[in-house]
Amino acid sequence: MKRSTLIWLLAIGALLGVIALATTAVVMHKTSSTEFCVSCHSMQTPLAEYQGTIHFQNKHGVRAECADCHIPNDTLGYVVTKVRAVKDIYHEIAGTLDTDADYEARRQHMAETVWSQMKANDSATCRSCHEFTAMTLLDQRPAAREMHQSAIANNETCIDCHKGIAHLLPDTSDSAQSGAAELAKAAQSASKTAATLYTYETTPFYLGETESHNQGNLLPTTQLSAVSRSQNRIEVTVTGWQQDGVDAVIYAARGKRILSALLGDDAKAALKVGESFTDESTNITWHQVSLTVWLDNGKLLDNDKTLWDYSSQLMSANCTGCHGLTPLDHFNSNQWIGVIKGMESRTSLTKEQSRILTQYVQKHASDMKGGE
Repeated sequence: MKRSTLIWLLAIGALLGVIALATTAVVMHKTSSTEFCVSCHSMQTPLAEYQGTIHFQNKHGVRAECADCHIPNDTLGYVVTKVRAVKDIYHEIAGTLDTDADYEARRQHMAETVWSQMKANDSATCRSCHEFTAMTLLDQRPAAREMHQSAIANNETCIDCHKGIAHLLPDTSDSAQSGAAELAKAAQSASKTAATLYTYETTPFYLGETESHNQGNLLPTTQLSAVSRSQNRIEVTVTGWQQDGVDAVIYAARGKRILSALLGDDAKAALKVGESFTDESTNITWHQVSLTVWLDNGKLLDNDKTLWDYSSQLMSANCTGCHGLTPLDHFNSNQWIGVIKGMESRTSLTKEQSRILTQYVQKHASDMKGGE
């Protein structure tokens, strides 16, 4: 082959390579535009939600486009995201999200998929505009400043707190019901020999193995010690504290309003009272108490991990739409009662879910560290 011919072939090859590269770059750029993203019928719902947020219109005139939030800037993340987006084209053609009902049915799955991706890449797209090192924390509102300081200290990422920023949060009631069903299932398969057990819901108790009239209720997450077992019931002991003059309640810890049990008259009489302590700061006397009761089988868990996982999901689903996820140690156990009560009406929590969420935040509060 002549040298001139080889040069021409190399030149033509280089030119074709440049054309191919340029074409790819143009295609990648055009398919990353907001106009392209919302051209699909299925994207009209998220478009309308996005247009109602500060990311679309604000006093600064700075707009975050679809790609700014959904496509990372690093080369690998960019390519992986573009390849992953092929599935969206498939679902558009297949009509997976043709109706509002179809979209709502998949909203939670889609949201959790994006949240997981953002969690995995340390909220890379958020950080292209919002970076801790670029923040003047002292200029922020006190609540925001405290949240960001906590996030920095605990190595948290943006999406841990800021779900629902540009799109509506999914309705998690079905997920919560599913979680509650998982708790019930776990209780059915709990160890028959476990010495330490936990309630997962408000549970009536009896003072006798065959008694049919309940004598009070144990609150969710109450820790119990197994005593004996029969065919239909289990005998357990609940220990805790009573405030002097308040004999209808057992609290989980001295000086903390963490409810463990609500007692009827016969249960009050059956209490065993131990040592007493007087709080010098309040002059309130607390009595250490215990009560042995019977519960129906299949009502208890043999560990508390499932409880806390479920509670954490409840908190994340119900407490991140209006503000970030408040650190559990932001309040003490008694303060959390008012916080949950104040926010309860703004959520979809049932009374039972509110009880277990209250127990979760109280038992992980600032004054409960060390497992008191």
